[in-house]
Amino acid sequence: HPSQTRKPAGDFVMLIMVRLKARVVLLVFLCCVELVQAEISVIDSTGARLTLSRPAQRIVSLTPHLTELLFAVGAGEQVVGTVDYSDYPPAALKIPRVGAYNSISFEAIVNLSPDLVLAWQSGNGGEMVARLRALGLPVYVDEPDSLAAIGASLGKLGQLAGTEHEAERVMIAYRQKLLDLRRVYSQQRPLSVFYQIWNDPLLTINGEHLISKVIKLCGGRNVFANAVPLVPTLSVESVIALNPQVIVASSEKHQRREWLKAWEAWPMLDAVKSGRLYFVPASLLQRHTPRLLEGAVLLCRQLDEARQQLPAADTE
Repeated sequence: HPSQTRKPAGDFVMLIMVRLKARVVLLVFLCCVELVQAEISVIDSTGARLTLSRPAQRIVSLTPHLTELLFAVGAGEQVVGTVDYSDYPPAALKIPRVGAYNSISFEAIVNLSPDLVLAWQSGNGGEMVARLRALGLPVYVDEPDSLAAIGASLGKLGQLAGTEHEAERVMIAYRQKLLDLRRVYSQQRPLSVFYQIWNDPLLTINGEHLISKVIKLCGGRNVFANAVPLVPTLSVESVIALNPQVIVASSEKHQRREWLKAWEAWPMLDAVKSGRLYFVPASLLQRHTPRLLEGAVLLCRQLDEARQQLPAADTE
């Protein structure tokens, strides 16, 4: 009978519709879950929260150290713009420039259509960061204030770029190397150290600077730790008055001989009299990257060499 065949057919259609609706609901649910999982939220060094809907694929870095950090966490290919002196690793030299760290082209940055801009508060300045945000660009500010904070920067940049696994590997290696250096050198007999970052005018760093914390890690004492500002300008007479046991010049290789030789004009300095004049490449200690620990190893060994030359009574 016709009525006996229609009912099963109707039930079959209804069943198909229910299953289709269930699949649609499931797909919508899975898509929503994926979107929630893809959202990235981190707090930068200024306390500002940055949220991205997905890992950044077009990144502009406004300092050489941030460019280097991105390569370190496996996100080098995602960097579409950077600034002058971004020269490590060598692949960074191929990235288009948008200016210098303290003088950028906002138009060039906007034209690159970045989904993330990385800035350095001390170098780029708050005004530059504020203007970038006013242009609607997502900005993450990195300002590591300790050796441990560099490890944290690696982790957060890995999150933002979607390279968490590589970032974690590099971060663990960095933290282990820092721990090893601290265990070997931080309890050694302290030496007074003058650290020169420029010759004309004569510049050093105070105790708040990250380099000063490297000096402390190596068992040294920065003789200008209490100076103001972060990078004070000095006279030669002020260095003579504090009479450091060690002088370290951190410059480019071609400046090494000139800077250290200049101190020989002041033989009344203990460091000069005893030949405790050392050199560390600026690119190792003056960038907040994992390579800073390579500079730390070199500095720690130099201070240890100087320490061996002195009787215990002459150390502090």
